[in-house]
Amino acid sequence: MEHTIPFTSTNLMEVVGAMKLDQAFRFSFFGLSLFALLASPAAAQLSPGFYSFSCPNAELLVRGAVRSASAMDSTVPAKLLRLLFHDCLVEGCDGSVLVQGNGAESSDPANKSLDGFYVVESAKRLLEIWCPGTVSCADILVLAARDAVGLSGGPSVEVPLGRRDGIISSASDVRPNMVDTVFSLDQMMQRFAAKGLSIDDLVVLSGAHTIGSSHCRTFGDRFQQTSNGSLVPADNSLDSNYAMELANKCFAGASDSTSVANDPVTPSTFDNQYYANLLANKGLLHSDSILVTDPRTKSRVQAFAQSPEKFFASWADSFVKLSTVGVKTGDQGQIKVSCTNM
Repeated sequence: MEHTIPFTSTNLMEVVGAMKLDQAFRFSFFGLSLFALLASPAAAQLSPGFYSFSCPNAELLVRGAVRSASAMDSTVPAKLLRLLFHDCLVEGCDGSVLVQGNGAESSDPANKSLDGFYVVESAKRLLEIWCPGTVSCADILVLAARDAVGLSGGPSVEVPLGRRDGIISSASDVRPNMVDTVFSLDQMMQRFAAKGLSIDDLVVLSGAHTIGSSHCRTFGDRFQQTSNGSLVPADNSLDSNYAMELANKCFAGASDSTSVANDPVTPSTFDNQYYANLLANKGLLHSDSILVTDPRTKSRVQAFAQSPEKFFASWADSFVKLSTVGVKTGDQGQIKVSCTNM
């Protein structure tokens, strides 16, 4: 069912009032070498102060919308973060994943479980009241994902703005670009490298799985069904007790909507527990577990498990890099009135 955040006068005051609480959770990495990360000509046109004059309250309005939605649904932060990943890895960070309709990116089976669209659209509606035709859906999604992390206990990163919305959203572009949970490390590295992201970025951004949940089918390859219909572990890299917990939750015949927390310890908190889970052989997805079984990535996993500060600092760098993949700026793209329409 689609959700909406009604814009009654009371709701609007709550969102605006939430702006005043901004400094209560903001944990920014201003020491980040932001512009050194903007390698492409288009990305170089982005700037943290892009809306300083045209829509000075843009970031606060988006944050208020995310805060309001998260207060009603605690799963919103993880959904927004996943939306950004699925946007940036296909046509670049241009908001094309938000478009609804047959043949659009969102209609591809790999994107069918995406959610949180309504939060971005609600923020867009609010911004169209305050700053008509100014702030792109692409920027709103980046800000919403950034704030989702901050609201969940993670760092709030200063991000460059000025993206324009894409003019193409095609389901046929999803599979050739998206990372699958059954990929090998080499396959994931190839997909990331094609977007200008390194193996270190891969390890860091995988840390997004410290919040949210995954449907049973996404890790079904790690189990096999016995003759009596029960599931037993088929992947020896999983902790045996953890594997049995998963098998009990994702029993044969379980609903397709059944899901399991990505992080069994602190499922709603953005922290470094994900990496500690990997070292304890409790990585939920195959694509998680291989980060600790492959020597090329294990040392980074160990470092992040030992130091939340190191993870947060690295997250700031890698998140900015992700948010500038394939951006449209200048005369490219468009500024849409509605994020769900092309």
